[in-house]
Amino acid sequence: MALPRILLIGRVGQVGWELRRVLAPMAQVTCVDYPEIDLTNAESIRQHIRTLQPQVIINAAAYTAVDKAETDFDTALKVNGIAPGVMAEEAGALGAWLVHYSTDYVFDGNKDSAYLETDVPNPLGAYGRTKLAGEQAVQRSGAAHLLFRLCWVYGARGHNFMLTMMRLARERERLRVVNDQVGCPTPSRLIAEATGLALQRVLNDPYPQRFVGTYHLASSGRTSWHGFADAIIRAMPVDGKQCTQVDPIPSSEYPLPSPRPKNSVLNCDKLEATFGLHLPLWDVGLSLVLEEYAS
Repeated sequence: MALPRILLIGRVGQVGWELRRVLAPMAQVTCVDYPEIDLTNAESIRQHIRTLQPQVIINAAAYTAVDKAETDFDTALKVNGIAPGVMAEEAGALGAWLVHYSTDYVFDGNKDSAYLETDVPNPLGAYGRTKLAGEQAVQRSGAAHLLFRLCWVYGARGHNFMLTMMRLARERERLRVVNDQVGCPTPSRLIAEATGLALQRVLNDPYPQRFVGTYHLASSGRTSWHGFADAIIRAMPVDGKQCTQVDPIPSSEYPLPSPRPKNSVLNCDKLEATFGLHLPLWDVGLSLVLEEYAS
């Protein structure tokens, strides 16, 4: 039996890099990224999809500069909002599946409990608005899709909060980190593994259309940015570490161009009920990533 053809868009990002490894045993994977493909150019997207004729398109690319999006909205909208819609149109024409990733930033963070897939989005900033536009374009397209909302993504490579905290901990004796925003720190490797398992289920099911929809995909439990930073730095080896204290501060003491949601916690019950997938507690995930980083 021939392996399915997968087009992975965004091979060098945190999730894309992990997806290349997870998908290799189960599919014929073609990976592209900028400048091979230009996500601000619809024809560039269409050309790659029509040439490969994939059975699955995975969009792991995004404009992720949250604060820069406030002043570079047009580019962010093209990449995050318009490009996914083009991919969905092409997927629909081929009868292919589209896997697309969105974000907790589509919510305003005012809810007291974890966000459900059925909660009404209300993004606070430009980045969240562009990601919501992408969600809506995919959902409107009628293409078969899995739309995964992610939260606080990090890993052992790339640019992310964990690596930034580790660098700062080697340079400074004391750090100040926001403690009034909570979320679910989620390793990129676990996102890729969960995606691969969900795709296997879809591709091997006699009635795959029943899986079409939006799912929250995040670690279990919750913590603040301060709690996350403190756990990272406590787990670091003493040798070379300068930091001895992480002070909690309110968001008002660390102003940014784009407002962040106070509550980014995602309820993942739907993912577990549909696919039988359950990501571990955030601190368990952190231990796994730190082991990988140290190896």
